[in-house]
Amino acid sequence: MLSTKENFYINKEEKFCSNTYHPLPVVLSRGKGVYVWDVHGKKYFDFLSSYSAVNQGHCNRKILNAFLKQSKKLTLTSRAFYNNELGNSLEYITSIFGYDKMLPMNSGAEAVEAALKICRKWGYEVKKVEKNKAKIIVCDGNFHGRTTTVISFSSCDESKKNFGPLTLGFEIIQYNNVRDLEEALKKDKNIVGFLVEPIQGEGGVVVPDDGYLKNSKKLCEKYDVLFIADEIQTGICRTGKMLACDHEEIKPDIVILGKALSGGFYPVSGVLADEEIMNVLKVGQHGSTFGGNPLGSVVAKESIKFAVDKDLSNNSRMMGDLFRYNLEKLKDKYKLIKQVRGKGLLNAIVLDCEESSDIPWQLSIKMRNNGVLAKPTQGNKIRFAPPLIITKKQILKAIQLIDTSFSELKYEYSSN
Repeated sequence: MLSTKENFYINKEEKFCSNTYHPLPVVLSRGKGVYVWDVHGKKYFDFLSSYSAVNQGHCNRKILNAFLKQSKKLTLTSRAFYNNELGNSLEYITSIFGYDKMLPMNSGAEAVEAALKICRKWGYEVKKVEKNKAKIIVCDGNFHGRTTTVISFSSCDESKKNFGPLTLGFEIIQYNNVRDLEEALKKDKNIVGFLVEPIQGEGGVVVPDDGYLKNSKKLCEKYDVLFIADEIQTGICRTGKMLACDHEEIKPDIVILGKALSGGFYPVSGVLADEEIMNVLKVGQHGSTFGGNPLGSVVAKESIKFAVDKDLSNNSRMMGDLFRYNLEKLKDKYKLIKQVRGKGLLNAIVLDCEESSDIPWQLSIKMRNNGVLAKPTQGNKIRFAPPLIITKKQILKAIQLIDTSFSELKYEYSSN
């Protein structure tokens, strides 16, 4: 049962906010590290990390200090003028990821849109595809945002319903299927790009087979097609490497970043590419009033610097291995757990129930009651993605709470 205080905030949000989300019924008011607290002061493990936007932990002190310092000096100039932070920030970020240039934006969806525009323009001006014939391949089960162009190639019918006319120029193939990709590339010379998530996060933490990304990149090179990696959720150490593509030692032609680039403080996203690709954009052909502002620039640089200095990739790898090992033990204990999957600290359990079942939601409520916040995705999957600063002691405590939640759910359902 929710308290009067909690209902007050929930009712106000539902009254004045558009009805586009179905939040877990908990009202948060404070966060620090891997924890968040509700309006009554109850502490929870945050095992969603704002969809991997707070990899560095809530209210990270180093990023906060940089944020406060810059916010007192200059926050926004627009790109009508130069500022003294953008160049420094992009020099550092491009050196870390190994690219010549970065186009700074704000949200992940904006960065995806920018990458699509760059790819198409490259297709016309470099690959010499016939005007208005360029096509980009995407994958079934994808999630790249909710703008009009992006939903046009979504696999979710509900995302498209009554939002047409939809944007043309995309072909959907099966994820984790190199043969499908090659067949598509063979038959159409107008394909200019392949947009793919190295791990499908919103799709239920779907991890492709080893070699899928590397072989896909080779095919893109063979057919003169840009390999575009959407690393918005998987990037910045989430999977145990700086980029998920690093697991297969490939360098995408275009990388899309977001979420953790913000450190959880300020919306920042970006597109990385080398000069021969990025330079197809000319003055006035793309932009953003807030993209590249001095405050966002400082936050992005400090967010990456913290991840590098604290070796969050290594911690993500070790803690992810520990977490999955213990989830597998729970799988042996509870028949409800059908599969455990993930990489680094991006993980999920697949429950042995219908996607329309209320069991995943009820389990999430049990976990909330016991102090772990996580939510279902794609019906019968529950995603677990804590901040990357999490410790062994905290992982084991969270596993204990998840175990308790399963046992309570099992008792309730066996009693009915």
